[in-house]
Amino acid sequence: MTLRSASFPATGTAVVTGASSGIGAAYARRLAADGHDLVLVARRAERLRALAAELTGRHGVRVETVVADLGDAGDLDRVARRTAEDDIATLVNNAGINGYGPFTDTDAALLEKVIAVNVVALTRLARAAVPGMPARGRGAVVNVASTLAFAGSLPPAPLPVRAVYAGTKGYVVTFSRTLAAELNGTPVRVQALCPGLTATEFHLTQGRDPVAGEVARVHDEGGMPARDVVTASLRALETGEVVCVPGLADAEAVDRLTAAELGLRSSSTGTLAPRYRNPARQ
Repeated sequence: MTLRSASFPATGTAVVTGASSGIGAAYARRLAADGHDLVLVARRAERLRALAAELTGRHGVRVETVVADLGDAGDLDRVARRTAEDDIATLVNNAGINGYGPFTDTDAALLEKVIAVNVVALTRLARAAVPGMPARGRGAVVNVASTLAFAGSLPPAPLPVRAVYAGTKGYVVTFSRTLAAELNGTPVRVQALCPGLTATEFHLTQGRDPVAGEVARVHDEGGMPARDVVTASLRALETGEVVCVPGLADAEAVDRLTAAELGLRSSSTGTLAPRYRNPARQ
């Protein structure tokens, strides 16, 4: 799915959530290098301060830091108010936690937090940012999903045990694609970024608490460098790709997905499919 009615904002302030490491920090560095002022949001104050000092010193941009847990309603309110202000041209909804583990054994409160951060906060911040963008003539929203959004039928091992996490990322993809279609013809561009395994800290914790320490680490599984994920995302924003899968060489795969969805939707009729009919009851 490609929309070509908008262009990536060349100016304006960018909000980046989950900015203290990994993909979020890579976005912050790339956007600062491109001259964007930044609002960086994360739970780890020391890491945010260090990153802000680095970017201000290197690129001369203005960097605000907001220490917030997006799973907390009060913190989310603060970030949403800032995201709704007139200077915001780009929102990178990158914050997310995994809550990996068997559905029947994982603490219910942790699973609720996965939904709160990955779905509720992402939607709330998009709702804060988007309404003012058309009138300002610019706007981009990047919602970070995952290739696990497309892995619902695949068993764990080697994939993680992920029912709720994958469900939230499926929401992110559907929400982003549908919103992009709704905003087609406006100056606002929406992207669902679907990285595969990425060389970050993400697998070092379930997400209830952030990874400790002031120096970013990489989980043992490795993966694509975060800077390459960001390169793919920003290039896809320029070309209008709504679903960006950084490691996907077959660009037509998303079009085939859309065609398959159309086939499923065409079944919305008043006639029961033959395989569901019970001959004994006819």
